[in-house]
Amino acid sequence: MLISARLYLQSSLLIPLIISGLTSKAILFIMLYSMMNSEVLAGLAINSAQRSIAIAIADEPPDLSSLTTTDSLSIMILGHVVEGLVGYDAHNQLSPAVAERWQIDDKGATFWLRKSARWSDGKPVTAHDFIFAWQTALAPKTGAAYASILYPIRNAEAINKGKMPVDKLGVVAKDDHTLVVSFEKPTPYFLGLTAFVTYAPIRRDFYMKHANSYGAEAEKILYNGPFVIDEWVHGASLQLKKNPHYWRRAQVKLDTIDIPYITSDPGARYNLFKAGSIAFAGLNAEVLKDALKNRYKIRRFVDGVLFFLEFNHRPNRITANLNLRRAIQAVLDPDVLVNKVIGIPGNIPGKSLFPKWLKGVHQQFRVEYPAKEVERDYDLARHYLAQAKQELGLESIPPLVFLTGDSPNASKEAEYFQRVLKRHLGIDLKIDKQIFKQRLARMKAGSFDIVSAGWGPDFDDPITFGNLFASWNENNHGQYRNSEYDRWVAVAENTIEPQRRMAAMAEMQRILIDEVALVPLYERGTIYLQHERLKGVARRIFGGDPYFGFAYIE
Repeated sequence: MLISARLYLQSSLLIPLIISGLTSKAILFIMLYSMMNSEVLAGLAINSAQRSIAIAIADEPPDLSSLTTTDSLSIMILGHVVEGLVGYDAHNQLSPAVAERWQIDDKGATFWLRKSARWSDGKPVTAHDFIFAWQTALAPKTGAAYASILYPIRNAEAINKGKMPVDKLGVVAKDDHTLVVSFEKPTPYFLGLTAFVTYAPIRRDFYMKHANSYGAEAEKILYNGPFVIDEWVHGASLQLKKNPHYWRRAQVKLDTIDIPYITSDPGARYNLFKAGSIAFAGLNAEVLKDALKNRYKIRRFVDGVLFFLEFNHRPNRITANLNLRRAIQAVLDPDVLVNKVIGIPGNIPGKSLFPKWLKGVHQQFRVEYPAKEVERDYDLARHYLAQAKQELGLESIPPLVFLTGDSPNASKEAEYFQRVLKRHLGIDLKIDKQIFKQRLARMKAGSFDIVSAGWGPDFDDPITFGNLFASWNENNHGQYRNSEYDRWVAVAENTIEPQRRMAAMAEMQRILIDEVALVPLYERGTIYLQHERLKGVARRIFGGDPYFGFAYIE
């Protein structure tokens, strides 16, 4: 570890310096110099002199435009370089960001923007920048998958569906620093929505200059967060530097977040941590034993993400057949997947689209509304399969395309599904491994029968999971369609009465299980390593995770 190397250099230098007769000040100077340089010799994980840390990420960020991004990795990067009206503090509570105060009622909201908020070119962030960003995200030609998160604003849905021009959006700038929002419907969770990346501001002149290439390069993004992207070598590395114009820059303790490695292999990231080259690394089952053997401090975090199998419900896909989906559901066992295949402490077998940590009216949602238990029954599964073949007019089920990632963990899970379906149903699963960006593209295009998917919450309300399978949601990649489900989503989104909202969510839960719209696999619990001198790293369920805006080197 880095600290051991530093101590060795200190002790080996001290004796010859004293013998040589140098002054105590000279000795101290050389010792401090050796301490700083030992960090470099031992690796790049941390550098006290330059106030920098190094980390690794699993993939190239697919989309760094706050208008169109949907994936957690891009949102993690954007969370360090752009900032909305509100954000999350060091304790993961909603807190003022560009907006220093606000008033919200059933009809709308008013935000007062701080005059010290600046873009990375020094110009002020204004209410007009939020209006432009929201209008652009809603414009049909933008194709923003998260446009629906803006629907609580008056006329937003109609604009997104091409029924109204963007200038009819219910938001006005009373002046440069006062933003007034009118609601389409009462939205009790609206404040949390404004912390999401789609609500971040974009300045019109900068965006129009770069048009379709906005967000494609470091210099084609205008920043208003604690950091800027100083370098971006696609597929290889990124480097974030402290934003000198950020309004809270005095509280940002790191000058550089270096990302010199992009690798999807957890083993490679673990070895980089062992070598002192990065200060933060997630673990998988393969490296956990070695980490314990080396007596590293293992940290744990439940990040709120649900992983599930999503079926393609398009009419031309064989997985549109309900009995085929029921057969697959009946042979898969999330307990076996979590405990024997994945083998990482902290993961919880999946039972519902709604994770167990979500809040209900008085208790956790799933305590108040337990999910229906799915029976693992191979005989019943074969019965469903026989019905599916009869309905489809097939002697046998053709191979199914299973879309998944290219990481070692993804491969293990895919091979488990492949074995189970072949053994118990005689169904061949053709595994289609893709890098992250390509997998997202194929999901959007519907190029799969089954896809391994994950969903993390965008804000603190169960509807952040519930509306994922609404027919109008662009993130509903399997194009599940159910009018009764849509009706309950509308109930949950159009009322402020907690009991009625949660009862509607319970109906959504029932429908998804009965119709096998998905197969919940597990709620992710992560284990990771963090350099002992790196402090203040925020782990988050909401917003980008991990977050280094409050981090410092001890």
